[in-house]
Amino acid sequence: MSITSGESPVLCVNKMEADLSGFNIDAPRWDQCTFLGRVKHFFNITDPRTVLVPERELDWAKVTVEKSRMGVVPPGTQVEQLLYAKKLYDSAFHPDTGDKMNVIGRMSFQVPGGMIITGFMLQFYRTMPAVIFWQWVNQSFNALVNYTNRNAASPTSVRQMALSYITATTTAVATAVGMNMLTKRAPPLVGRWVPFAAVAAANCVNIPMMRQQELIQGICVKDGNHNEIGHSRRAAAIGITQVVISRITMAAPGMILLPVIMERLEKLHFMKKVKVLHAPLQVLLSGCFLIFMVPVACGLFPQKCELPVSYLEPELQDAIRAKYGELVPYVYFNKGL
Repeated sequence: MSITSGESPVLCVNKMEADLSGFNIDAPRWDQCTFLGRVKHFFNITDPRTVLVPERELDWAKVTVEKSRMGVVPPGTQVEQLLYAKKLYDSAFHPDTGDKMNVIGRMSFQVPGGMIITGFMLQFYRTMPAVIFWQWVNQSFNALVNYTNRNAASPTSVRQMALSYITATTTAVATAVGMNMLTKRAPPLVGRWVPFAAVAAANCVNIPMMRQQELIQGICVKDGNHNEIGHSRRAAAIGITQVVISRITMAAPGMILLPVIMERLEKLHFMKKVKVLHAPLQVLLSGCFLIFMVPVACGLFPQKCELPVSYLEPELQDAIRAKYGELVPYVYFNKGL
């Protein structure tokens, strides 16, 4: 199902002819050095409608992007087609490997997947079994998202993934259960904020654990011409820290403000009569927050990070200067999402 219309991507374009000589399909449509430019970029590629695009259309997008990179563009191809193909490619294929990502792990699935889990976490926070179950579901979802959006240049073993998953789930459940017990005598609103505290704590564990190989062996850094020049643990630490901040920011507005909204709504007379609708309402409102916060949080930091060579490990600095002199003042790396 196309996200533009019922037509084939070959047909749903502007009929105006375009000169595609020298067209760089990998050039960002918006300035990635600015926050607003990055937000526009992520609004484009995290569009939840791309989740519904059929496999054959995604395969068409990949072939189109790869042909454009080689300068082999079929006659009659329009700029709109290339931009649409790049949108699908960026939403569904890993930037490091070019492999198709699993649907649930894609950032474009954050809104539909996250709104359901967040809504139910915020609704069912009172009983211990519900807290444990929904924190487990959330961390299972997060682990898959973290693995899917990792820097794929640093392989992760099954053992490391299992350890990360168990540690993050334990942290989330322990935080939620512990805080639920501590807040039993606190105002009801405080109890509603427990799920966010658990999510934030788990993110601080889940992401570094899932990507621990990058912290141990270093993340792949490249020069301005995309040539690999080494691996840096310091760059990995910066990238992972930025991802943790982004993920917590993504969840914060909905999980902090929605409890306040529901606390007031549930006091209304008509809301007391339709308690069965409270959970669906929280899911819907969570989606309203996430549809804006996913691109905003992803855009907090550039995905392609720039780091001065002087900040790298001394041995890596020496190796770069011995080979390139002062020709490489900065290195670049994909921090992941």
